[in-house]
Amino acid sequence: MKVLLTGHKGYIGAVAGPMLRAAGHEVVGMDTDLFAGCDFGQLSPELPEVRKDIRDLAVADLQGFDAVVHLAALSNDPLGDLDPGLTFEVNHKASVRLAELAKEAGVKRFVFSSSCSTYGSAGDDNLDETAPLNPVTPYGESKVRVERDIAKLADERFSPTYMRNATAYGASPRLRLDLVLNDFVAAAVTSGRIYIKSDGTPWRPIVHIRDIIGAMACVLDAPKNIIHNATFNVGQTSENYRISELAAIVAEIVPGCRIEYAPGGGPDKRCYRVSCEKIRRLLPAFKPQWTARKGAQELYDAYRAAGLTTEDINGGRYFRINHIRRLLKAGQLDPSLHWTAATPA
Repeated sequence: MKVLLTGHKGYIGAVAGPMLRAAGHEVVGMDTDLFAGCDFGQLSPELPEVRKDIRDLAVADLQGFDAVVHLAALSNDPLGDLDPGLTFEVNHKASVRLAELAKEAGVKRFVFSSSCSTYGSAGDDNLDETAPLNPVTPYGESKVRVERDIAKLADERFSPTYMRNATAYGASPRLRLDLVLNDFVAAAVTSGRIYIKSDGTPWRPIVHIRDIIGAMACVLDAPKNIIHNATFNVGQTSENYRISELAAIVAEIVPGCRIEYAPGGGPDKRCYRVSCEKIRRLLPAFKPQWTARKGAQELYDAYRAAGLTTEDINGGRYFRINHIRRLLKAGQLDPSLHWTAATPA
């Protein structure tokens, strides 16, 4: 297929472009490159690209594509909390409009990167895709709204699919350290200490970014009746962990590492476990390759190879909220998060 990949210069997108090309697809990227300069390790091969904000698209930008893989978003809870109105403008309204334009342009498949954060505060139950949604942040709520509104566009010509990814981890040329496993390994490598701000009891399902992309590739290849207006939890049922369990895994991988808990840390209201049996059953070509232990080892090796330091962490470029705040303060972004110059530095 000819695939438009939005957010191709982000954390997942920087890995997705080469993987989708390797799977035989013709891939064109679309990104405003908010995270220019936040590079880590070896850079991704360049893709043909359209340098545009998804809020500024026209139907002509979507013509000629067979599928859209939509990753672009303000991509975590702290960034979503910075300006909830802006989060809904970018993550919700612009995503729905993108789908509308894609449908008008004749695009047949629309693969949306949703999130298990839609389940929000859910306790210890193992949730499948029919479970009630209970988001507790603007980011999670924005994903719920996109799923709801794009579902109304589905018809015989336009097949959207909603991929509720577990919490991502893994090495990327556009690294993020505001993700739990990535963060724990970075802290262990640079300081010898994993610092847990909660009481360690909250559940998180986790999934490697390469498995997320593999799932999306399977959706592109699957028969229409399997993926049409369908929702999938993306990950493995066996890869649900308490935060304390993830810390323990990292402590086993990183020599001399210790675990500490913040005084008075209570349970995090973001707590959910998910079942991934639906994707295993309906998309048998999806074969997840990664576990928390394997991923922690990959991250440990990548951080050591790149010489990751405490200064790298404190500098903030691998934390989305810190980087955006720095660009705003410098006047490189306006309050709507559009670049103030034609091309980012």
